[in-house]
Amino acid sequence: MLLISINILYAHGFVLTSEPWHFLFQISKKDFEGFKNLFHRFLQVKGPSVKWDKIHKPPEDLIHPYDKIKAQALPDSVAASLNKLVVVKLNGGLGTSMGCKGPKSVISVRNENTFLDLTVHQIEHLNKTFNVDVPLVLMNSFNTDEDTKKILQKYTHHRVHIHTFNQSRYPRINKESLLPVAKDLGMHGDHADAWYPPGHGDIYASFYNSGLLDQLIAAGKEYIFVSNIDNLGATVDLFILNHLMTQPKDKRCEFIMEVTDKTRADVKGGTLIQYDDKLRLLEIAQVPKAHVDEFKSVTKFKIFNTNNLWISLAAIKRLHEQNTMDMEIIVNPKTLDGGLNVIQLETAVGAAIKAFDNALGVNVPRSRFLPVKTSSDLLLVMSNLYSLDAGSLTMSKKREFPSTPHVKLGSSFTKVHDFLMRFESIPDMLELDHLTVSGDVTFGKNVSLKGTVIIIANHGDRIDIPAGAVLENKIVSGNLRILDH
Repeated sequence: MLLISINILYAHGFVLTSEPWHFLFQISKKDFEGFKNLFHRFLQVKGPSVKWDKIHKPPEDLIHPYDKIKAQALPDSVAASLNKLVVVKLNGGLGTSMGCKGPKSVISVRNENTFLDLTVHQIEHLNKTFNVDVPLVLMNSFNTDEDTKKILQKYTHHRVHIHTFNQSRYPRINKESLLPVAKDLGMHGDHADAWYPPGHGDIYASFYNSGLLDQLIAAGKEYIFVSNIDNLGATVDLFILNHLMTQPKDKRCEFIMEVTDKTRADVKGGTLIQYDDKLRLLEIAQVPKAHVDEFKSVTKFKIFNTNNLWISLAAIKRLHEQNTMDMEIIVNPKTLDGGLNVIQLETAVGAAIKAFDNALGVNVPRSRFLPVKTSSDLLLVMSNLYSLDAGSLTMSKKREFPSTPHVKLGSSFTKVHDFLMRFESIPDMLELDHLTVSGDVTFGKNVSLKGTVIIIANHGDRIDIPAGAVLENKIVSGNLRILDH
């Protein structure tokens, strides 16, 4: 580890010889510099990061409709474009919210395939179909890196080159004292909660610091396609790639953000705005309290960020070296297990859009935003609503409506293990509009759900939906037990 001069933190007003700061001087210099800069900016921030009266709707010529992009025929040179592309998946998250240990990317989501399996299959299919070399890069965190690297061994014989790099590791800060919680560099036991990965906005610095950015540029790569690994709709789109590559040379686009139409379920999602003559990402955390309802309005802010991003590698290198990628700080309050209130300072990858030249939004179909955050989402992607082809999920042609049903499963289904135990087989959901399930409920084989179905088992009751049952526009409540005999 590198020792770092303690003088660089005097500007923050701390007595830097105090014990809690000593351990920081042993962190690698690049991580420490990143934390120092972020913390320094945090101390300087006064008031809201945006002035509401300066916010404008983005000009139409900066939000391109996907339909128009898709109407352009793909050129014969699409393989050459693919050879300039790198797929980057954000792989720093754990599966704890779904009751799983280890990286979220190793949860089975379809036919025993994990998020990571599906990603590898998608890229391998591209590489074989077009005879190209699109590599996969995983941005891991210290929470996921070790387990992920073990799992990657199983893809050795797949036709896809896989690289990894690690997010930074920053110390959580005591909310009252503004001193780090950690007393040393330990990551286990009492120290497990002292550190955090500082949000996906850290991708730019971590990618650069890893040396992988320069390595890929030297190999002739020009753009990365970045997305969350749990968004099963985020596949390489050849039409968007072609659109990116065919912009006029004097207006070469350095950043595309995929946005999609907002529904009432997405009211908290970040949106694109015009601010100081630049496209900018506006997150709900930046909105003054007096304007939160206006921000949530589907009529004023009609689109939201899917976090599917296409970004120029050369531009990342330039902006990082110039230190001009000024991303808004997200102050994320947490309460540790012992009751200690802490804050962690984060940034969002999409917030850098304002720093890139000729940035665009592309308004994509909802199908490109298919995140799996909960067991309710998992039920959708495991069902016959979707078909699986070469690692990609597409809505079944047998579904009469393009929209996905609204599914809300209760707390008995939160953990993946419990969820799987409650379904003997995944129900037929092709004609389902809405499903709410609450309480101790199980489903037998070959159940069919249609229209609006609400199943509520009160406390102490249990409902077993029998095998072969067809529930159409039904409310089921009370107690229904199917006993073996």
